[in-house]
Amino acid sequence: MPVKEKVRHLNATELLDAVVDTGSFVSWDTEPEQPEVSEEYARDLAKARERSGADESVITGAGLIRGRRVALIVSEFSFLAGSIGHAAAQRIVAAVERATAEGLPLLAGPASGGTRMQEGTLAFLSMVKITGAVRAHRQAGLPYLVYLRHPTTGGVMASWGSLGHINVAEPGALLGFLGPRVYEALYGEAFPENVQVAENLFNKGLIDGVVEPGHLADLVGRALDILTPTAAAATGSMASVPLPSTLSVRPADVDAWTSIGISRRPRRPDLRQLLKFGATDALPLNGTGQGEKDPGLLLALARFGTQSCIVLGHARPLRKDAAGMGPGSLREARRGMKLAEELRLPLLTVIDTAGAALSQEAEEGGLAGEIARSLHELIGLESPSVSVLLGQGAGGGALALLPADRTIAAQHSWLSPLPPEGASAIVHRTTGFAPAMAQAQGVNVAALYGHGLVDHIVDERDDASLEPREFCTRMARAIEYELGAVAGIPVPELVAARARKFATLGVC
Repeated sequence: MPVKEKVRHLNATELLDAVVDTGSFVSWDTEPEQPEVSEEYARDLAKARERSGADESVITGAGLIRGRRVALIVSEFSFLAGSIGHAAAQRIVAAVERATAEGLPLLAGPASGGTRMQEGTLAFLSMVKITGAVRAHRQAGLPYLVYLRHPTTGGVMASWGSLGHINVAEPGALLGFLGPRVYEALYGEAFPENVQVAENLFNKGLIDGVVEPGHLADLVGRALDILTPTAAAATGSMASVPLPSTLSVRPADVDAWTSIGISRRPRRPDLRQLLKFGATDALPLNGTGQGEKDPGLLLALARFGTQSCIVLGHARPLRKDAAGMGPGSLREARRGMKLAEELRLPLLTVIDTAGAALSQEAEEGGLAGEIARSLHELIGLESPSVSVLLGQGAGGGALALLPADRTIAAQHSWLSPLPPEGASAIVHRTTGFAPAMAQAQGVNVAALYGHGLVDHIVDERDDASLEPREFCTRMARAIEYELGAVAGIPVPELVAARARKFATLGVC
């Protein structure tokens, strides 16, 4: 029987050395103020200090990560299993509040068995005030990033360990609410294997990635480059945004059915290629953070030229038999909408779908309600927004990502209540009238531009599938321009104008 190799995990100081630029870390810690303690607990604290070399279970301070100043809170697990008592909680809250006051992004690296049993319910209740401090930090529009280390369980996992805008974890880390030793003591059997491990949480859409400690600094640096854009981009300055050649492009001179055929070609560039060829950088996120991960949607942080944004869009199925976009996709999309609002970044939605899932699972999962909630969030989104019609745009699955301040369309994209074949079947009881129905319904860019929905058209010369890299580059420049254009407008004005735009579509 093979012996499982024991993995050594970094302590707090080693993690700081791995992630912070050399010589830049400055401690914020002061002498911990412990509550009244028993003699036995006092001995435990003294032994913990001697064994760990730390004065409490967390270390806080600030340092540079890839040249950016960042506040840090890192657990020291060798100090009473990283448990959080009164003194540790006070230290965490003080660090979070200082980070908020100084306008700093915050990186937390918990490794803890939870709250400190020796201090009972008051230690348990301290998770509330830590959560309150984190909430205020996030509401200030400041990034909160979490690196979950081995192990993180109990009250820490159920509070500040799970509240990151981005949550990633150390490979193989044990992560969960209930410690497996507690479960075994309570129920007389071992907890099922491989449930509370980082890789399984990633597969379930609970965390955004599994990252080696040596790669964490690169990830944080890239994330902050997107989440904390340059001053010019943040204030909406258009000085650094070049005028795209596509501003003068008009709709293709073809009928709707021709465009639909072109949009359905298998080699047509999709959102993945747009990010690969067009974005300056892109960091994918993963799932809803609440145990759902639907392959029908892609969520990412991205930068197009000088403009940062949250991206959410349809991920074109890689197999013909793949299910359509399900309700979980739209719950993940609403995570992206909340991120955009909290981080005060523009939202970019990308529409490219043959239609939402038609299945028992989708109906019982509340697909119709999720489409409604997505529309509700987007029409009132308190953040600048740009939508892109990239290819197919069939039904409620397309409509759910459409409302935005500005809409860009590829020349052969389209938008329809149903695929034209479905519309033909309803009206004529046969799919044979699909071309005529597409034209009559005004699904193509020419009609959408004429009605005032589409603001900016990107040419395809004559088919994006024949020039994917070049098309994605043109689309990216159009996106950068439109993101920059809306970023400088006060949000209340955007929300009001967005509502007027959709209220007056088609009204003479």
